[in-house]
Amino acid sequence: MHRTVQVNGIKMHVAEQGQGPVVLFLHGFPEIWYTWRHQMEFISSKGYRAVAPDLRGYGDTEAPALISNYTAMHLVGDIVGLIDSLCVDQVYLVAHDWGATIGWYLSLFRPDRIKAYVSLSVPYLPRNPKIKPVEEGRANYGENYYICRFQEPGKVEADYAKAGTEEIIKRVLTNHRPGPPIFPKAGVSSLPKVTGPLPSWLTQKDVDYYVSKFNKSGFTGAFNYYRNVNLNWELLAPWTGAKVKVPVKFITGALDVTYTSPGIKEYVHGGDFKKNVPYLEDIVIQEGVAHFNNEEASKEINNYIYEFIKKF
Repeated sequence: MHRTVQVNGIKMHVAEQGQGPVVLFLHGFPEIWYTWRHQMEFISSKGYRAVAPDLRGYGDTEAPALISNYTAMHLVGDIVGLIDSLCVDQVYLVAHDWGATIGWYLSLFRPDRIKAYVSLSVPYLPRNPKIKPVEEGRANYGENYYICRFQEPGKVEADYAKAGTEEIIKRVLTNHRPGPPIFPKAGVSSLPKVTGPLPSWLTQKDVDYYVSKFNKSGFTGAFNYYRNVNLNWELLAPWTGAKVKVPVKFITGALDVTYTSPGIKEYVHGGDFKKNVPYLEDIVIQEGVAHFNNEEASKEINNYIYEFIKKF
């Protein structure tokens, strides 16, 4: 079922399947509700109500024009509004990539609304009071680090348009190269086209669906999330040092771009992640799997989600 709900001043498109306790799925970049198709079918068959929105600026959800309308406060506000619209007090949360970041903010601000949280790809990364995120990324990885390259309005949009939406979707979703994403100086459009067959877990029909939605919405709304990371850093100052106090399971691919960025493995496994998220129950590393583990290893992810949430 698809419907539109009014939340936090915008119209949000939501896909739903099943009846029962709500499992809320939040997608990342460059995705839409559709990335959760396998999880929604499985979880709904187990007696849950699977709910997956297109986030602000994505798919069939409204995309406000101002960059400043995409802060963490707006994004979490949208999700709290969505939970309210479902007429439930709490949800099970499953989230990936940017959705996972929103999930961490939601768990930090409103732990009362979360029964348990399955975070894919992105661990909770606490605010560093000493340096803003864009400057930190530039210092660590250089000017061509993807978050740095996303900052200037219009520039990366033009590069993506030159490359073509289908090329972008294929390139990003099927990337298995570990380490932080670094753009070529001449832009993504300067790279050779992705050739060869799609991986077994991604069909041309899937690609076409993503392409149809991003051709309609464009990528600006998605880029605006990145254009607010420094403003989020300012807004999140009151939560410096705060801990996330919801039950959490963390799952990532061994080849994931976040997990294989310098310092992340040490953080995840060295005890600091657990200190910041005291109710972290489990960490799963999927060998041979990259960033989009919910699609690439969907059956495994389905079982991990179900086995975790059914405990609560």
